[in-house]
Amino acid sequence: MQRRSRLVVAVLATILAVSTGCTVPSFAPNGSGEAGRAPSSTGSQGPTGTADWRPCPEIPQQLVGQGAPGMTYECAEVSVPRDWNDANNGETYAISMIRIRSSKQQGRTGSLLINPGGPGGSGVETAVYLSFGEQFGGLPAEVTNKFDIIGFDPRGVGRSDPVKCISPADQDASFAAPPDPVGLQQFNELVELNKRIATSCAAKYGDQLPHFSTEQAARDVDSLRAAVGDDKLTYLGFSYGTLLGATYAQLFPQNVRAMVLDGAVDPKQNFVEGSETQAKGFERAFTNFTNWCKATPDKCPIAPDARKAVTDAITAAATKPVAGPDGRQATSGWIFVAVISSLYTESGWAKLAGAISQLKGGNPRSVFALADQYAERKPDGTYSNLFDANLAVNCADTEDAPSLDEVRRLQGEWRTKYPLFGGALAVGMLPCAVWEGKRDPYPVGAATNAPPIVVVGTTGDPATPYENTADLASMLGVGHVLTWEGEGHTAYPSTPCIVNAVDAYLIDLKVPQEGLRCPAK
Repeated sequence: MQRRSRLVVAVLATILAVSTGCTVPSFAPNGSGEAGRAPSSTGSQGPTGTADWRPCPEIPQQLVGQGAPGMTYECAEVSVPRDWNDANNGETYAISMIRIRSSKQQGRTGSLLINPGGPGGSGVETAVYLSFGEQFGGLPAEVTNKFDIIGFDPRGVGRSDPVKCISPADQDASFAAPPDPVGLQQFNELVELNKRIATSCAAKYGDQLPHFSTEQAARDVDSLRAAVGDDKLTYLGFSYGTLLGATYAQLFPQNVRAMVLDGAVDPKQNFVEGSETQAKGFERAFTNFTNWCKATPDKCPIAPDARKAVTDAITAAATKPVAGPDGRQATSGWIFVAVISSLYTESGWAKLAGAISQLKGGNPRSVFALADQYAERKPDGTYSNLFDANLAVNCADTEDAPSLDEVRRLQGEWRTKYPLFGGALAVGMLPCAVWEGKRDPYPVGAATNAPPIVVVGTTGDPATPYENTADLASMLGVGHVLTWEGEGHTAYPSTPCIVNAVDAYLIDLKVPQEGLRCPAK
């Protein structure tokens, strides 16, 4: 999903964290040590547009404790220009990739490049999780038997010259802050915090900041396509990855073989429209959660009125936050982040209900567990570079951020329309409103002469609401809508109906039946 705020990060649902045996978002905690520092054996960098593959079994070992049976892991880096508008000036970024190949592969079709979204999500790590197969929420054998799986970290992300300009203290302050500050003093304090972050990023990266844009990253993808040896790109993009894919399809339509865009961003929406769409989507998903609580009180300890229980917890924390054993306080901001985190998957609903119930009893551990998973906050209080990259990409892409006065006005209007999420999503526009870097907006238009592109939407998606699906397909001009009548963010590979339709397209280029709607289960 194209992230419009500090609050809403796109998460690819239903990827199993094998080390813990439970379903978690694909943005798993960084197990590779210092953010962005790749182990020395992760591959070497060849000339621009080439890749020198080397074994890297340590990557799955670090992430989940082992590699998937029958899979081999190789890594490489590809050098790309920092600025594609001045490609010969000698300045480059190194884009990290992982190639995963099944021992059962036969009749290889090519490579499947994967982006998990964010922006800021690690495709290297996501590819590792997906390699464990369908039984763990990963890719079906039918796909891994035909394709090399290529995960890549886009420029500025993870292992690819990562952006890192937000201190852990400022990260903590941002997440802990009131999500919807009603008082002007609290609002102004949040403005000053975001100005401090913007100044820090500008001081460190300066003229580089517009180079982290989606259009620049899309041009990198074409270098990766060439580096893996494919004449045509086969691509699977989730959430913000749909924007990256759509941008690629507009720039290089003749180079597309097949493209699945799951959890659609609507590029035609301006910054304010995109933020309000997310407020609407999260409010709808939260209502679905509260209805589930009312219908299944045996599974929801905060039933029958889950909305009141959550809002009461946030209100109480504003003046009297519950402290954990280490003294860390479960402020209203941290509780709100936990709510956001839980809505990305239907399985998160029970976790949220339990966390709010435990918080009422004086135990904030489960709230922190949900929030830290979302924020990629490590036990030592440090963070991955997910939100640094997220901020740099979103603000580079955005040339129509509202003024501070407009943010304040929309905060009040949206709070009325979307009681829990409206004010917070309006405030979430502050980072780009005060951003000091130059902007480089992505193109908006048709992918003329591209082959059919499958756009997948989930009716209960909070982060990239279902309404975006048809809009993106229509804009591209070659889009075909595939619908999952389910809950949570993104659909593939959630049910046999979705899996069968997507796999048939990726492998045999069979476009799903027009209007196909897959049931929730």
